[in-house]
Amino acid sequence: MRTAPAAALALAAAAALSGCVVAPLPARGYGGGGYVDHGYYNNGPAYDNYGGSVVVDVAPPPPRYEVITPAPALGWLWIGGYWGWRANQHYWNAGHWEAPRAGYRYVPHAWEPAGRGWRERPGRWDPR
Repeated sequence: MRTAPAAALALAAAAALSGCVVAPLPARGYGGGGYVDHGYYNNGPAYDNYGGSVVVDVAPPPPRYEVITPAPALGWLWIGGYWGWRANQHYWNAGHWEAPRAGYRYVPHAWEPAGRGWRERPGRWDPR
């Protein structure tokens, strides 16, 4: 019978593909998504943090789809990828996993309108 090799091939393909998930980013504004919320993220208003921020006149491209791999340990947080600015152009920083920090929440990277341009707000860990 031919069903046994086909079933074995289907089972092997399913096992190989079960280790990763392709998750689209939410269809909200750039700064409002791109991360998995485990209660460690800041869902309140943006903070004024002008140290090290960049203002450019070119809007960031739409976020990219990312393959979110399995967490390296239980409770780790997925920090979504984002567009940064270097050498007068946007460049993509891929998402990654980070261990949670006791007493802190992660504020995701964001681009905000600033006059006629866009201000970059780097992601950071803030005290709760």
